[in-house]
Amino acid sequence: MSELAGAPLSIDFAGLDAVIPFQVEPLDIRGRSVQLGPLLDKILDQHNYPAPVSKLLAEAIVLTVLLGTSLKFSGKFILQTQTDGPVSMIITDFQTPNSVRAYARFDEDALAACDSDSAAALLGNGVLALTIDQGAHTQRYQGIVQLDGIGLEEVARRYFRQSEQIPTEVRIAVGEVLTRREGASPVHSWRAGGIIAQFLPESEERARQRDLHGGDGAPEDDEFSVDDAWAEAQALVQTVADIELTDSEVEPERLLFRLFNEHGVRVFDSIALDAKCGCSTQKVENVLAGLSAQERENSVENGAISVKCEFCSATYEFSPGDFETA
Repeated sequence: MSELAGAPLSIDFAGLDAVIPFQVEPLDIRGRSVQLGPLLDKILDQHNYPAPVSKLLAEAIVLTVLLGTSLKFSGKFILQTQTDGPVSMIITDFQTPNSVRAYARFDEDALAACDSDSAAALLGNGVLALTIDQGAHTQRYQGIVQLDGIGLEEVARRYFRQSEQIPTEVRIAVGEVLTRREGASPVHSWRAGGIIAQFLPESEERARQRDLHGGDGAPEDDEFSVDDAWAEAQALVQTVADIELTDSEVEPERLLFRLFNEHGVRVFDSIALDAKCGCSTQKVENVLAGLSAQERENSVENGAISVKCEFCSATYEFSPGDFETA
C-alpha cells in the first residue's frame, strides 16, 4: 500500500496490464484504475476483427477487469451483450484471481453500413448482463441493463445505480498505437485504460439517497441529493481525457495523483492480469462425450470432429472412434 501524498515518482509503478485499487478517504471513495497493452493485443490478435469491433471489445474488457477485480472470492465475472446492432454479441470473462478472455460476434454487412464506431451505434438495442458465478453448488447473481443507445460507461453507472444503489463514475478509452521502425513497416498495437470511482461512506446516513419519484407528475426538483464529497469526486473523474487513459507515459498512479493529490490518495497492491483461456483438449472431449451418438455423427466433417474455441480460436480435432464404447 502506498500513499500518493507527495511526488508520484517516489513509488514503484505497476505498469501495463495491472489493476490499481485506490481509496481517497476524505472523499469517501474507492475505486480501481487500469491501463492495458500486451494483454489486449494478445486477445485481439487471436481474432483479426475489424478495427471498430476490436475497439468495442477492448472497452468491454476494460470494464470487465475494473469490475471483476473487485471480487473477494473465487469465481467468475462475466459481461455479455445480446443486441440488434452490428455487433450482436460480446462476451468478456474474468476468472479470479487474474485471467481474462473475450470474443465478439458481428455482421459484416451491418458493420459496413454503420456510420459510427461508437459503442452505442455498434451495440444498438438489447440487453447487457453482468453475472457473478461462484461455481458449482452456488446460485449465480445477475444484473441486467437495458441497452437503448448508451455506451459502456453509462452501462456501469446504470448497473450500480439500479442494482447496488452505489453512486459510480466510470471513464474508459481505447486507442491504436503505431510504432515506427527504421526500414520496416510500423507495428500496430492497442492501448486501453479506465478508471472507476464509487462513493462508499461508512456513515449510513451519509450514504443514503432520496428515492426517485415513482410515476408521472414528479416535481421539478425531485433529484438525488448529492453529497458534496461525491459531487467533487465525480467532477474530478469526469475531467479525465482519453489520452490520459491510453498514454503509456501517464501511468494509472500518475493519473490518480493528478486527480486526488489535494486530498491524498492511497493505492493498494496491484493485480497483474493475464490473457488466458480456460479451454483444453480434455474439456472439449468431455463436452463431446456428453452428446448423443447422433449429435456427434452430425458434427463429423471430412472424417473428423473439429471444434474451435470462440474465445482463443484454438482448434481441437477428434476422431469419431474416440467416443466409441466397448
